[in-house]
Amino acid sequence: MLFSKLKKYTSSEVYPFHMPGHKRNPEFLSSGFSSDIDITEIYDFDDLHNPQGILRDTAGFAAELYGSLEAFLLINGSTVGILAGIGAHTKRGDKILTDKNCHRSVTNAAELFGLEVAFITPEIDEQSGVPCSINPESVEAALRDDKSIKLVVLTSPSYEGVISNVKAIADITHKAGALLFVDCSHGAHFGFSDAFPKSPVTLGADIVVVSLHKTLPALTQSSLLHICSERANASATKHLLSILQTSSPSYILLASIDSCLQLLKSDNKRLFNDYEQNLKDFYNKVQAGCKHLSFPNSSSFFGYDMGKIVIVTKDTGFGGVELCDILRSKYKIELERATDDYAIAMTSICDTPEGFNRLADALVEIDISM
Repeated sequence: MLFSKLKKYTSSEVYPFHMPGHKRNPEFLSSGFSSDIDITEIYDFDDLHNPQGILRDTAGFAAELYGSLEAFLLINGSTVGILAGIGAHTKRGDKILTDKNCHRSVTNAAELFGLEVAFITPEIDEQSGVPCSINPESVEAALRDDKSIKLVVLTSPSYEGVISNVKAIADITHKAGALLFVDCSHGAHFGFSDAFPKSPVTLGADIVVVSLHKTLPALTQSSLLHICSERANASATKHLLSILQTSSPSYILLASIDSCLQLLKSDNKRLFNDYEQNLKDFYNKVQAGCKHLSFPNSSSFFGYDMGKIVIVTKDTGFGGVELCDILRSKYKIELERATDDYAIAMTSICDTPEGFNRLADALVEIDISM
């Protein structure tokens, strides 16, 4: 039943402004990712848990591409990277500091490894209802008031694309004798174009996780965990990953990671130039045509990923959930997420100009009818 339902959805003409980042676009997602390459760890295909050959080469290429000291291939998503990264850099009874926007795997890690958690609550942007950047001064105050904190786990970007000042927070964290782990799951595309924020890998973080499948052409669960400084414990991280990741890794997912990385290396300038232009055209069209729907003012945040289209419905008379329902039922457009105040359309280098135009036209038409 599930297989049939999936095939039906694929042929339904619904446009996916949601994860995964490949958007089922055949230009980016090879039909070769099928049972034809579904193997196990046989001779000459290496071992994910002790890579010495082709998988070590792929991990090394990932580290080189992003600028980290070492990278680990994740086929259980960024969730397993967060679990392993936190567990490898704490001991039972330690305290970690994180933001209220953190992924549930952060609190799950605390439960799994017996850690205490202190939270920083971001302010809410009044115009949009979107949680703001984490203030470095808030991190500094928390570390000053509680010197038992060993690890800071920062979500940047947030689900809504909001960036925090990673460099400043890294400096503060290191001065306090703690490590900084950045959950950059939604920012795997950072660092490949000046139109988008820099990757936290290059901004002083010690450990960074990125989800290739969220914003790049990779299959769901394809992610990377980066070791970015000598302060981080690569061997302990590797050990925990060998415990937490499946002992039967999917070579389809591993091949998807490799394919995505190769594409980023070979064609990133064209892909990101086209992506930037598509986004600019979209925003220009919608901002000119909409009087009620709006987008967060990026000046309200330290930084912002324009690839996250956050459609603000606050004070329009209906909420983000209702907007999603209208887009789905009338326009065959599926968004990623909705709240009372806004809805999120996730985009990537794999989105087409036709897709952006379809969403823009729908939003303008909905806005006119308000």
